[in-house]
Amino acid sequence: MIDAAAALAETLLTGCPQLRVIATSREPLGVPGESVRPLEPLPPDPAHRLFAERARAVRPDVDLTRDGGAAVDEICRRLDGLPLAIELAAARLRLLTPRQIADRLDDRFRLLTSGSRTVLPRQQTLRAVVDWSWDLLDPTERTLLRQVSVFAGGWDLAAAESLSPRAADPLGALVDKSLVVATPVEGGEMRYRLLETIHEYATERAAETPELLAAAEAAHTAHFTALAEAAEPKLRSAEQLPWIERIERDLDNIRAALHRTVGTAPQPPAPAARGGTPPDEAAAHRLVFAMGWFWWLRNYRPEGLTWVARTVALGDDPDDPDDPRYWPRMRLRMLHFFLEVESRTLGDFQEPEALALARRVRSAFGEPPGPEGARFPGLLWPFTAYLTEEPAVVLTLLDEAVANCRRHGEDWEVGVSLMFRTHMVVDMPGGMPGIDEDLAELRVLARRVGDRWMGAQIASAVGEAHMLRGRTDEAGEAYEEALRLAREVGAHAESPFLLARMAELAYHTGDMEAAEKGLDEAAREAERYRVRDSGVFVCFLRAGVALYRGEVAEARAQLEEAGRTMTTGAPPPHFEAAFVGLSARVEAYEGRASAVATATRALRGARDAQCAEFFVSGLGECLAVVLSAADEPAPAVMVMAAVEGWRTELPRSVPSLRDVREVTDRAVAALGPSGVAAARAAGEGLGVDEVLALAEGLGDR
Repeated sequence: MIDAAAALAETLLTGCPQLRVIATSREPLGVPGESVRPLEPLPPDPAHRLFAERARAVRPDVDLTRDGGAAVDEICRRLDGLPLAIELAAARLRLLTPRQIADRLDDRFRLLTSGSRTVLPRQQTLRAVVDWSWDLLDPTERTLLRQVSVFAGGWDLAAAESLSPRAADPLGALVDKSLVVATPVEGGEMRYRLLETIHEYATERAAETPELLAAAEAAHTAHFTALAEAAEPKLRSAEQLPWIERIERDLDNIRAALHRTVGTAPQPPAPAARGGTPPDEAAAHRLVFAMGWFWWLRNYRPEGLTWVARTVALGDDPDDPDDPRYWPRMRLRMLHFFLEVESRTLGDFQEPEALALARRVRSAFGEPPGPEGARFPGLLWPFTAYLTEEPAVVLTLLDEAVANCRRHGEDWEVGVSLMFRTHMVVDMPGGMPGIDEDLAELRVLARRVGDRWMGAQIASAVGEAHMLRGRTDEAGEAYEEALRLAREVGAHAESPFLLARMAELAYHTGDMEAAEKGLDEAAREAERYRVRDSGVFVCFLRAGVALYRGEVAEARAQLEEAGRTMTTGAPPPHFEAAFVGLSARVEAYEGRASAVATATRALRGARDAQCAEFFVSGLGECLAVVLSAADEPAPAVMVMAAVEGWRTELPRSVPSLRDVREVTDRAVAALGPSGVAAARAAGEGLGVDEVLALAEGLGDR
């Protein structure tokens, strides 16, 4: 009939040039001068109103504001704003509530069957409507509609052509018939998608042709695996932003491919013959390795950990490095450790099995390090030593990793390994040897590579180095640069911590209002992106601000919140020591006798963990403050004088200056000027061990 209608319209318009014809059709007529006005699905508000009108006709007493307004919104959205489908759903209110209807939409064709008896048969049920459209398709259009049912979330023309090389024409016909929705996106390309109702129907039809469906699924997996593999190196380059966008756009398709290769793989798999890899495991490895860095960068870490853990379960680790499965399995184990470390406690990794696996991975990549240890994820091998070794040993291993990446890696690998080492040097004693030279090299590498994440990490290291030297203005500029780069690349796990660092700078300068404002913003981002370790840091800093203002109860509440969260992670040793030190201050202001012992434990922890002078001196001052509050003025002055020798040229923060003043004022009041001078002289030159012995001796009295 459409051909006849097109011929009639063209005849009339040729003979009557001033005539205007308004025609409704399931597809364009295709005559010269035709202007197509597609009838789009209803937007949310009109869709909701239509449902409400039909609902009142079925149940006049219904109150959708009280009984299911959110459910109605869900119904309209999941029915894609299709007016007939919405009317059929509203008719079901005779039997079901809006929530019950929404919960049953996964079986919509069986649910929506209560149309009017007076309309055409094809309009009486949802299935009849879609069946009618299906029956009018030609065989090539039906085939493609079955094939594109394997897509999740949309696709582009290249993806469609990976399923069917001649997809363009039937795809255009399906768009014309409103069975496929076409939407332009940035970059001048068109994206296609199926409405949820059509997708469910096409999935049913695809199941009728198992061979066609299997071929489409295999082609889908191959296409999106290739896309992820092409993107993987670009995600660490100056070209990363458009490639991140491409992966984000097709993330649902990649998840579908992962589910196909990992989620539906046999559990456990049949043992593979030596020299071969089970097909599901090989496909899973390709996708997981292609996506590993993306999951870390874009803060999909829990999701990535789930896929990696499932892939680990697909097979066993061979012992022979010559086995072709050996290195893929070792890389998989390393990636698993990398993604898991944030979600597990340090105690979890102390189990014998976990320690044995960590040693095995470290041995594979680092004894001796070679090409496999100079690319992601293998270059992370030194961090497995955190579970068993002292910081100085880990630093030595990082030295080896940097040297190995210089031999076998590219600029990104050299930069990342050097950046990791730089962050560790900042946190260790010794005055940050070589830090300026390393940071200068890192700046050059960052410009050459163009990776904004790496640039953010380097700027953060620069900020830490400046902060430990008391250069707050320079530190603030570096943190602002790091925050800009992290946000630009969408590294959402980094921004809460950087905001908290900037708030910490405000605290050090005495601007408590700016510190609280920054911490509020950091907390919002930590909550939004579920960055647990940043949330712990924010609570810790809030406790410090509260204590500065004399709000002891608030400080205690913030510390307890930080402590609850900290038990589910693996905080670095210097943070643990600082946390214990701040706890000692709170105990002191609460009048607890345990405060001196707690402050002593914090200082001892910083010494044993080989923390930087900045942290050790801060905890020494903490001990002095706690001793002063415990009515031990002479030892307090002695410890404060000893700390002066530990600080070298490090300037004091505003809170630190107040601590010194308060300790001194209380000592003068108790001992007099001569007594303070004597105590100060006795404390000058004392080392950390001597101060610890002094504090422990007081506890024994």
